[in-house]
Amino acid sequence: MRKTKLAAAALLAAATLTLSACGSENNDAGPAAVVSQEGRKQAATVLDQPFTKPNLVLTDTQGKKYDLRKETAGRPTLVYFGYTHCPDVCPLTMSNIAVAKKQLPKAEQDRLRVVFVTTDPERDTPAALGAWLKGIDPQSVGLTGDFATIQAAARTLGISIEPPHKDKNGKTVSTHGTQVIAFSPKTNGGYLLYGEGVTVDQYAKDLPKIIKGQNP
Repeated sequence: MRKTKLAAAALLAAATLTLSACGSENNDAGPAAVVSQEGRKQAATVLDQPFTKPNLVLTDTQGKKYDLRKETAGRPTLVYFGYTHCPDVCPLTMSNIAVAKKQLPKAEQDRLRVVFVTTDPERDTPAALGAWLKGIDPQSVGLTGDFATIQAAARTLGISIEPPHKDKNGKTVSTHGTQVIAFSPKTNGGYLLYGEGVTVDQYAKDLPKIIKGQNP
């Protein structure tokens, strides 16, 4: 099975052109369309030039400062940007990762860091994030903070997000990219990119290698 390799810079440029509005009627494929290749036989896109882990300090679900680089240094880490009021893509993505994670040995579950960064910080307070993640995976890290800071960090990973806005029905929605970036415990580089629609089985197949710092 051939692995697809893309330059991170080229992927970033392409990904920032489109967005996915969770729960909206006009839900474009978004950045996932950029990486949906080879009929999804290979869940991850392997980047020949890895993303640098964002220098991001936000607030966790306990109301404490969380330095992403410091707290996840040397650990396999998955980073996803989304919001708790999302009716579809966000909970599905996080749930699929959580179910796949439970198939790992306990020691490997404890090593893995799954980080959920809100794109709707006004509503996603530390308490709201904590309550939402508790129903999915209590070990997941939830982060909130200044929107501009979050937006800038996401952009360095080729993930575009826009300020939450009202749709035509008056519902507040957050328009954001749906990629999951996997960072290696060996180099802290983001070598793997997952688009929307990755299944539990696909994550379960890849996680053991991600934890070892290997590419699927």
